[in-house]
Amino acid sequence: MRRGRTLILVLLIIVIGLIVGGVVINQFVLNPQPEAQQPVFVEVYYAAQNIPQGGGITEDVLLTMNIPQENVVAVMFTKDELSLLVNNKVAKFPLDQGVVITESMVSDSSAAIPVSGPQWASLIPPGMTAMTIPANRLTLSGYAINDGAHVNINACLLFVDVDPSFQTILPNYTSVLTGTGLGSVKGAEGSGFEVEGLPILSLGVASAGAAQGRLELDPSLQQPYYVIPSEAQRSRMVCQMLLQDVVVMKMGTFPLVPSAAVTTEPVPTDPQAQEQAPVAPDIVTLIVTPQDSITLSYLMYTNAQISLTLRNPIDQARQATEASTLQFLLSQYNIPVPAKLPYAMQPALTTLTSPFLTNDTVTVPPQ
Repeated sequence: MRRGRTLILVLLIIVIGLIVGGVVINQFVLNPQPEAQQPVFVEVYYAAQNIPQGGGITEDVLLTMNIPQENVVAVMFTKDELSLLVNNKVAKFPLDQGVVITESMVSDSSAAIPVSGPQWASLIPPGMTAMTIPANRLTLSGYAINDGAHVNINACLLFVDVDPSFQTILPNYTSVLTGTGLGSVKGAEGSGFEVEGLPILSLGVASAGAAQGRLELDPSLQQPYYVIPSEAQRSRMVCQMLLQDVVVMKMGTFPLVPSAAVTTEPVPTDPQAQEQAPVAPDIVTLIVTPQDSITLSYLMYTNAQISLTLRNPIDQARQATEASTLQFLLSQYNIPVPAKLPYAMQPALTTLTSPFLTNDTVTVPPQ
């Protein structure tokens, strides 16, 4: 009995061993695993130093790097294509050090247009132009705007009524018209026509003429009286978004000498010079259409208040906006006009003044 159990156990072990052996033979002998292939690298050329726009492409300004073959594209220059890259080739635009050279970056020197002017002019797309406007901390969204940012441009203007002929602000000044006597008008000789008693008028200008008013009728006394303005005409303000998705080319002033032509200068070792705080920009250069540049020039020289608002660079949507006026604010935001009450606050409030906080700094102008 015990021998039978032992025989059965031995048979089970033999069957399991045969099964495992068959699986191993099928997996590794009949279907061997392919050996891991080593990646193939290809040498491509890149800029070993900064190459200015129009600069010649020579072996002295090139180096090679190894990249996997699957990452190589047809527009790159491999080591076997050196003759195609250095054969009378120039850079179409400034190339930074470390940039892989492609066919779109170079052109034949014989077909290249002579390059003149600053190298950053190549950053302006065809059909566009660069326009510089004044700026400060408020108009630049608290300096959140930087080179390459996408912004919207708002403008606020003041309007007044003017005399169409004089082109001066209304109301006009009045003058004095007086009569000095009576005269007569005679007709042609022999006609017998003569009119007497016509007044002779004299127009004089006072040293300080009063503002032109208007004649109104008092509803209670039914008597006319002449009303003149108590102050100069108040201007009417309107704000509107003029341009959308404008690219900022440069914050602040461009260097007077292009960086490609600047010679290497020793770095100042003065600790105070190195720790000097950067100067806040007071101008910003925008890439706009020629028509928009004319509009910005007009606004800049008419003292319009221009402000830039930062937007997401991937947001290319255009929003239709309404101009903001006093009437728009009252109706859009449901602002009521205060009623005239028989009581008021004391002291009288004529302006809105921000409260002074203890952390506020007060700048004293130099004497």
